[in-house]
Amino acid sequence: MNIRDEKFKVAVVIPCYKVKEHILSVIEKIGPEVDTIYAVDDKCPHNSGEYVIEHCQDTRVKVLFNEENQGVGGAVLHGYRVGLDDGMDIFVKVDGDGQMDPGLVKYFINPIINMDVDYTKGNRFHDIDTLKPMPKIRLFGNAVLSFMTKFSSGYYHLFDPTNGYTAISAVALKKLPLEKISKRYFFESDILFRLNIVGAKICDIPMGAVYGDEESNLNIKKIMVPFLKGNVKNLFKRIFYNYFLRGFSIASVELVLGTLLFLFGMIYGISCWSESVSSGLPATSGTVMLAALPIILGVQLLLSFIQADIENQPRISLTRLLSDRANRSDY
Repeated sequence: MNIRDEKFKVAVVIPCYKVKEHILSVIEKIGPEVDTIYAVDDKCPHNSGEYVIEHCQDTRVKVLFNEENQGVGGAVLHGYRVGLDDGMDIFVKVDGDGQMDPGLVKYFINPIINMDVDYTKGNRFHDIDTLKPMPKIRLFGNAVLSFMTKFSSGYYHLFDPTNGYTAISAVALKKLPLEKISKRYFFESDILFRLNIVGAKICDIPMGAVYGDEESNLNIKKIMVPFLKGNVKNLFKRIFYNYFLRGFSIASVELVLGTLLFLFGMIYGISCWSESVSSGLPATSGTVMLAALPIILGVQLLLSFIQADIENQPRISLTRLLSDRANRSDY
């Protein structure tokens, strides 16, 4: 049977931590395109899970509990695992604090249903006018984090990496090492890195943001350094996996040769400059060229590598690829 003829089972996963005042309103706004709603109580001190059980009448809701607080990523992963066991096909992650419009779910799942992509995520930066209510510190922080995540994930066309409004196909989710994904606030950025490693195709979905009386648990100042460390680590892992472990191309040569030339030029130039300062004798033109030329060539090669890395994007979604393989095996 062609996968297009089947009805996709859609699940919404809502991490619940200090969202007691907003969670019922969020659930009420989730449309009929969703089959199951997993509300995951992440050891909430306000007992959000029990509150949902007592006051929510939506029969689609299943309340899950974490025995200890695991962070937003840990709560979402719990919902993912249960949903996979329940046979869900698409998972949408929506925060329970009211900052995300549940009416947008259909826009997040449509590209996945059409098998155009495996993963969709919200982008609040698409429309400049919607950024006016965003606190300036969050605006600046998101811009910096977006720049870092572009390099670490390899998805250079994406923005707003900390946006938690996402959707993912079960096909792509089963390819990910769920036990290795970060469980705290680095979850969204880390999962982008993991998706690139398995060759998943993703896209941004333009959306606005709602800022009311809800209290955000995300502190840009506190997460900046951990995000920097995590992104640098993922960058090196991605480069090693994609260009040396699983494949080797001209871009691999450009990276190695460019790095060696740049480092040689810098080290040689600094040493010659130090010697010139201590001796009081100016460096010869030949010495200057011997230091400058490797730096220039190294930079050119590294820029060529970055250009190749930008163009190295998944062309076909895993959902379509695996579906096509399954269909061919039927004949």
